[in-house]
Amino acid sequence: MNRSALEATFDLGLKAWKLPQPQIEFRFHPSRKWRFDRAWPELRLAVEIDGGTLNNGRHTRPAGYAEDCDKLNTAALMGWTVLRFTGEHVRQGQAFAVVAEALRVASRRSSG
Repeated sequence: MNRSALEATFDLGLKAWKLPQPQIEFRFHPSRKWRFDRAWPELRLAVEIDGGTLNNGRHTRPAGYAEDCDKLNTAALMGWTVLRFTGEHVRQGQAFAVVAEALRVASRRSSG
């Protein structure tokens, strides 16, 4: 399953779980071109879907991994919670239970 198909599967899973729809490819940094695969900006909650983890994809090679570290560390310093999922997490459904709980936690946090 390629990345766009994996993201489509994620989006369908969110609908099946009746979870709020996120913004797609949300640019979170004011000067870098970094984007989150999916984000709920009002809650500062984001999702990164890492395809290719079993076949030496970008996220598992040294340069890609280092770039991911820079991006995710910067996001954390900016107050974002970023959830990372592999293709298996999405296909097997574990991602949706985690997102549902994260949305509950973030909503409670934002409502004070």
